[in-house]
Amino acid sequence: LGVQPIDWGGDIEMVPVSAKKKENLDTLLETVLLQADILDLKASPTRRAAGVVLEAKLDKGRGSVATALVQQGTLKVGDPFIVGQFHGKVRAMFSDRGEPVTEAPPATPVEVLGLQGVPQAGDTFQVVSDIDRAQTIANQRQQHARQAAMIKTTKRGIESLGQAEVKELLVILKADVQGSVEVVRATLEKLSTEKVKVRVIRAGVGAIAESDVLLASATQADNASTAVVIIGFNVRPESRAADLAKLEDVDIRLHSIIYKVEEEIKAAMIGMLDAIEKEVILGKALVQETFKVSRIGTIAGCRVTDGLIRRQAKARLIRDGVVIWEGDIATLKRFKDDVNEVKQGYECGISLVNFNDIKVEDEIEAFVIEKIAATEL
Repeated sequence: LGVQPIDWGGDIEMVPVSAKKKENLDTLLETVLLQADILDLKASPTRRAAGVVLEAKLDKGRGSVATALVQQGTLKVGDPFIVGQFHGKVRAMFSDRGEPVTEAPPATPVEVLGLQGVPQAGDTFQVVSDIDRAQTIANQRQQHARQAAMIKTTKRGIESLGQAEVKELLVILKADVQGSVEVVRATLEKLSTEKVKVRVIRAGVGAIAESDVLLASATQADNASTAVVIIGFNVRPESRAADLAKLEDVDIRLHSIIYKVEEEIKAAMIGMLDAIEKEVILGKALVQETFKVSRIGTIAGCRVTDGLIRRQAKARLIRDGVVIWEGDIATLKRFKDDVNEVKQGYECGISLVNFNDIKVEDEIEAFVIEKIAATEL
């Protein structure tokens, strides 16, 4: 990883600590302060606040809530700000102990209310001059994000040429908190195989909305090689979204346990696989005599030595252990009567479709191809 401690000649401070045993906690704090002095880490408390989102969620009673770390400036109640693709105005702030605060100086973690959407963990926030400017910037970022998504979809379509055999399960993921989104998303994307790919086309925090259902409906239209599912993790669809999903025949699955999500997606992936073709040998017949018949060709007088010969089955002609021909049976007769099948021990006459080079001692093998549903990835 390139991390070299000072004891090994590197420049990284290493402090062994134990919160349970309360060992070296003071040493850790002293080391952090010492490094801050050495690196000359400073922040201006008078400039407009800026920082990073540590976690975000949608709270039923409080709306969008973000836990943020102020890195520069002082964040105050009433400040307009931009974070990721969303804007907002600080309606209230709470400390790490859940106490309401009106200001947050640099290096202070706070819970912020007043966002117009749920940002991603890692998004930076910046206080701006007024709410109108914040809204303008947010709209521009959302437009750029939509354009980037469209470009990505187009490139993917070109790159997928020649890969028509690969099935794809598209997932729209909604969860209660950003941390859950990331964990479930990583779990699902690890399920991809060479035959079935799992791709999360949208992931976010909050209830399943109409826009999610419309995206799923548009994505699954006229595409036989893909399937789309909406997964709600600890969230539920809005009433209008649920009605629209029934109308558009969009599959919504609701879960609260990650391994249950994994099990269901695996089952869906298996269901997308093409049926496995399996050859089943029905029987064999030994050619004892051949007859030339006008308008029909060569008829092989045979005795069924194993299993049965069926009229609708496929057949292959084997000579000295080598397959000479493979195709369909033209006629199957017992004496002069056409029959559907002849069992072991009985004699019959067999003619093959567009093939007359049949010789005594050749073996005709009858088989069928059965399609079996896949049971594993």
